[in-house]
Amino acid sequence: MGGNGSALRVCADHRGGINWLSLSPDGQRLLTGSEDGTARLWSTADGQCCAILQGHESYVTFCQLENAAAFTCSADSTIRRWDVLTGQCLQVYRGHTSIVNRILVANDLLFSSSYDRTARVWAVDKGQVSQELRGHRNCVLTLAYLTPEDLPSAPCLEEAVAGGLLVTGSTDGTAKVWQVANGRCHQTLRGHTGAVLCLVLDVPSHTAFTGSTDATIRAWDILSGEQLQVFREHQGSIICLELADQLLFSGSADRTVKCWLAGSGEHVRTFPAHRHSVSALRCHAGTWERERERRTRRWAHQGLQLQQSDTRCTC
Repeated sequence: MGGNGSALRVCADHRGGINWLSLSPDGQRLLTGSEDGTARLWSTADGQCCAILQGHESYVTFCQLENAAAFTCSADSTIRRWDVLTGQCLQVYRGHTSIVNRILVANDLLFSSSYDRTARVWAVDKGQVSQELRGHRNCVLTLAYLTPEDLPSAPCLEEAVAGGLLVTGSTDGTAKVWQVANGRCHQTLRGHTGAVLCLVLDVPSHTAFTGSTDATIRAWDILSGEQLQVFREHQGSIICLELADQLLFSGSADRTVKCWLAGSGEHVRTFPAHRHSVSALRCHAGTWERERERRTRRWAHQGLQLQQSDTRCTC
């Protein structure tokens, strides 16, 4: 985005709405998934379409772009892996019996969630299901993963964390923590009175933040299942969450973005600029660093000590 908010590139070849965007780790390609049943790869340098990924039989719900491969999931109940250079489909993952909502690729594993009330763990290269996670009473929406290296090495937890932990959120109002190695449910996080639409993890503290249609955000210890904090300021469903430097940002159907101190749940700031629900957000480092410096100078002038960084979100 330009300094005055103007677009640098316009990618406009899809014939239907765009449901998801994913940027490659090296920043050179953008992947878009669309209502038209295709995904497209774009060059971020010039905005040109590099490849059209065709094969899904219904709309694309979500996508993830890695440097060497692209992953898409669809309302046709399948997941596909694609070569980013040729656009060729390398693998079709079949097993879900309804719309696949989300996918997550990490540690040579593919995680997926679906309207069929399951989450699944797949071997990326083989295309086979290694675990089918059953326990939610309604569709599974959102996913987050902690690797074994992210987790404590206490003897009492060794078996539980051997393959890492997967956290899922569902329209049944719960989030669940799963032991990836054996498929067992490690914890069920109960407290929301509405669907869990989004979640984000603070890896060092092993804390999950969940957002719900009940207009609250809740913080949980994913190892013990304990509820740590409840964030109550929004007047509508929490649609998206982002964590940056111990600041939690939430986008809501109440048309605002709010900033919170993740550790205490204190509400720091509200960004009320949108005219409709906030469906996605990202924090841009250059912007929030300038805001932090500005507030540091102001608070120092007032004789206050800055305890937490503040951020500005580009939504």
